[in-house]
Amino acid sequence: MIRNCILTCLVFSTGLVYGQQRIPEFAPDQSRLPAPPPKGAVALFNGSGVNQFLSMAGTAVDWPVADGEIVSTHGAGNKNHIVSKWHFRDAEIHVEFMLPERGSGNSGIYIHGNYELQIQNSFGKKNVEMGDIGAIYGFSKPLLNACRKPGVWQVYDIRYRAPRRNAMETIVEEGWITAWLNGKKVQDDARIGEPKSVYHPFRYGSTPYLQKIWKQQKQTMTGPVFLQDHSNAVRFRNVWVKPLDDRAFLYEENGER
Repeated sequence: MIRNCILTCLVFSTGLVYGQQRIPEFAPDQSRLPAPPPKGAVALFNGSGVNQFLSMAGTAVDWPVADGEIVSTHGAGNKNHIVSKWHFRDAEIHVEFMLPERGSGNSGIYIHGNYELQIQNSFGKKNVEMGDIGAIYGFSKPLLNACRKPGVWQVYDIRYRAPRRNAMETIVEEGWITAWLNGKKVQDDARIGEPKSVYHPFRYGSTPYLQKIWKQQKQTMTGPVFLQDHSNAVRFRNVWVKPLDDRAFLYEENGER
């Protein structure tokens, strides 16, 4: 069953126009971690009993959980991503993570499974490129290098507006992403369209569970957030999403919305 879980939309008197709403300028406070979720946020993983993620097959995840953290676990072909049960259209997404002391630290945050905010050990790198932390892989290089060294907590805050599709499931209006990493803006209204990556999880290593989600997503423009497996033991904590409209719901595979 897909159960509708309508969340209250907040209409603000100041700030930028977002659809039919006015919301504040996106300038998240990343000065203290862990950061408390704001009003209206839905916890996806909080280390205190809330774990709203499933495997790519729609089953329980095999990523270990300890000390309030969940650790990316390698699967064959780097196809062991985890997928949120909560689906949304437009939202703000918060993810805290720690790079391992060894390895590249490669991982990522797949918004709707389509747009990857790159996680990578880019600490100390002078010129950052498409494969570095802060990039939207395949779409937009980071504006600057905001990477911290491995072994310390880092944080992404992302504001996401999904592309709009018509009845033929064709994108008729680009979406955009603004992202902050460790107190610095790394993406500023970067435009996004059809997924580009060959590792797009609805195509590469996909499952019947994901195919149902992909079909629905093209019709409704709603979808989950993925945390990526890419052979590195990246740690995650305090993951939440704050919907910006009334389209968010808790997805259950068999049934109707």
